[in-house]
Amino acid sequence: MEIPALSPRKYQFGTATLYRGDVAAVLEKRISPGSVDLIIADPPYNLGKRFAGFRDRWPDEASYMAWCRAWLDLCVDRLAPHGSMYLMASTQGMPALDLHLRERMHVLSRIVWHYDSSGVQAKRRFGSLYEPILLCVKDKRRYTFNADAIRVETKTGARRGLIDHRKPVPAPYSASKVPGNVWYYPRVRYRMPEYREHPTQKPEALIERMILASSNPGDTVLDLFAGTFTASVVSRRLGRRSIGVELQDEYVTLGRLRLRGGEAL
Repeated sequence: MEIPALSPRKYQFGTATLYRGDVAAVLEKRISPGSVDLIIADPPYNLGKRFAGFRDRWPDEASYMAWCRAWLDLCVDRLAPHGSMYLMASTQGMPALDLHLRERMHVLSRIVWHYDSSGVQAKRRFGSLYEPILLCVKDKRRYTFNADAIRVETKTGARRGLIDHRKPVPAPYSASKVPGNVWYYPRVRYRMPEYREHPTQKPEALIERMILASSNPGDTVLDLFAGTFTASVVSRRLGRRSIGVELQDEYVTLGRLRLRGGEAL
């Protein structure tokens, strides 16, 4: 697959910036090194899905991985010293991307996004019910992680009311905890309130957890391969600045509408 050579076009909506253009070109020409606090990257998975203007199928795995490595290296350079990055990928592609990034960053967590059912029911293998997400930080001793912002209920403490007798003074188990690395969020379905016409839209709740955990109000979140611009929309709702980058004109129009609050362009 060839990426069109387009000059990046910029749109501004308050604290949200939107670029129509190739991710690598925007990273190289429009984003300053060390200027981004958090990157959320949701690239094409090279699985043959049909998007607005192209089908995400590279000639072979080697060319796809070379393309990924090029823009990932630019991401590492654009992150602030305390910065973090969440990378989403296919189960097939993530192992190679993991190996590449662990030479450049510290892999803090390997997350499984578990959802309700696969799109196509398998008959001769086990169907896919998850996607991997990699959380990497630039400096393993200095990074943002807001544990209290993402705490969830614990069944042991909040529901069962058990006592922890391992402590010097026995006490009830905590009623909340930081989530583990298996996250359950239903996939976005047709006619759901947040649904937009896009083949790989991610749930707002999934993206919200990433932003709450790994950034602070006023930070800059880079939304790469923005698609429906969910990370940009959630960033604004949570008081973060955002930079969304998307190549396909149809999705750029969608992003402009969402960031303008649904007003006509």
